[in-house]
Amino acid sequence: MTMPRTRSFVQVDVFSTAPYRGNPVAVVLDGTDLTDEDMQRLARWTNLSETTFVLPPSMPEADYLLRIFTPQGELPFAGHPTLGSARAWLDGGGIPRHADRIVQECAAGLVTVRRGDDRLAFAAPPRVRDGALDDAYLDRIVAAFGITRERVLAHQWVDNGPGWAVIRLATAKEVLDLEPDLSLIPTAMVGAIGAHPEGSEHHFEMRTFAPGAGVPEDPACGSMNAGVGQWLTSTGAAPSSYRVSQGARVGRAASIEIAADPDGTVWVSGAAVVCIRGSITI
Repeated sequence: MTMPRTRSFVQVDVFSTAPYRGNPVAVVLDGTDLTDEDMQRLARWTNLSETTFVLPPSMPEADYLLRIFTPQGELPFAGHPTLGSARAWLDGGGIPRHADRIVQECAAGLVTVRRGDDRLAFAAPPRVRDGALDDAYLDRIVAAFGITRERVLAHQWVDNGPGWAVIRLATAKEVLDLEPDLSLIPTAMVGAIGAHPEGSEHHFEMRTFAPGAGVPEDPACGSMNAGVGQWLTSTGAAPSSYRVSQGARVGRAASIEIAADPDGTVWVSGAAVVCIRGSITI
């Protein structure tokens, strides 16, 4: 076990401009010399969907290396921790190699984070799995969600590391009305998306369920929205720019913006606000 010492520690609220209505991430700004066991122990203790650790990069193009842990294990990539950790690093005095962007190294590779006036945006990494879900898995999801297959407009693997799959329902209300029995899909990483009425502030409602990572329902999920954004914008099922609301069923009010460049790069953006600054002994 690592000898305890005091390190800078922050918590960042991501994807909401209203205080404490987004998705928090805990960030240890100096993860040097911590073991995997140390990191996992803290992630279980914070009991947030993710806890991250900032380390010196191993790639010359990167500004820092990020390791991302859920209460149950490490992820190669995750969205809201990417934005929250970038904000924490900047807030802690980090100076990127390029004024307009940060380059994060993680197990999934290099991820570019673009800096705006009050928002950050990450470039969606490539999916490691796509295509339609197989019938057996779709049947399990439908049973867990308590719906029939006829209500599923489309379905897709949108996995950029965590293992995400998604189903598309006709309306946001159908998504919000879901009462999933996650005991039927205990290892799943799955979401549901449905459209809000035309003229609404947001185009879609998203919910993401991650029992496989020890998170029954994630308040706001950047990696899921990244993969879904690549899917929907590339197929014409969504415009090149749209907004997603998430978290209503768990008392949050997240707002996530998706924008696809002409070259197909999908950017996921949102607010990221440091809410807690201090130190932690690990």
